[in-house]
Amino acid sequence: MARNGHGASPNSSGHSVLMSNEATAQGFAIVEAVLARTEVAELARILETSDLDRSRAGARHLMNHPAVSAVAADPRMLAIAAQFLGETAIPYKATLFDKSPARNWLVAWHQDTALPLSERREIPEWGPWSTKAGVTYALAPASALAQVVALRLHLDDSRADNGPLRVLPGTHTLGLLTESDIARLTTEISAVDCTVPAGGVIAMRPLIVHASSKVDSDLPRRVLHIEYARSLGFGDGLKMRLA
Repeated sequence: MARNGHGASPNSSGHSVLMSNEATAQGFAIVEAVLARTEVAELARILETSDLDRSRAGARHLMNHPAVSAVAADPRMLAIAAQFLGETAIPYKATLFDKSPARNWLVAWHQDTALPLSERREIPEWGPWSTKAGVTYALAPASALAQVVALRLHLDDSRADNGPLRVLPGTHTLGLLTESDIARLTTEISAVDCTVPAGGVIAMRPLIVHASSKVDSDLPRRVLHIEYARSLGFGDGLKMRLA
């Protein structure tokens, strides 16, 4: 079922799908029970036993992992992404966020503005450029980021005490923001804590201002963060890379 005031309608598999007008207005939505707890438990086991290139916060660039690419292409996930993007929703990037008492961290208020690209091209509005684990990234214009949505599949229950995602609703419509803009918005807009049971999904636009706090309990909070786009190409020869 969809929460936070979003309407929902069942898809062909019987799962609730977000109503796009509500989701677009807020820039995020929560959908419970997208996958069964047994499914996400098995996915968590596979990732835990895989030879991933881990950092303190988790592991990046997982789209080529068979279990990750399979869940990214699952019809239940694609149906949610399509409510934001239209008929075409292509998964292109996956990151595992692994937060626990042993691996505890926080993220300050920010927007997600970098996209992985197949090659560097000097094109207005794109950049600065960087390389992360061998993948080329550029800060993207708002017009490109508007064609993207992230689905955060929760492998554990996300609760108020284990560092849930927090968002400032509607801020995805404000374009690329400066640090001072973001600081001001945190005093003007009430933050929403996005809690959801394991197997649920938080869908979010990359430009929505968001953050997360440290874990304050014994419960881990593992999230598979999968990004989808309407198209892998943006014109001028720019093309996204699977990462």
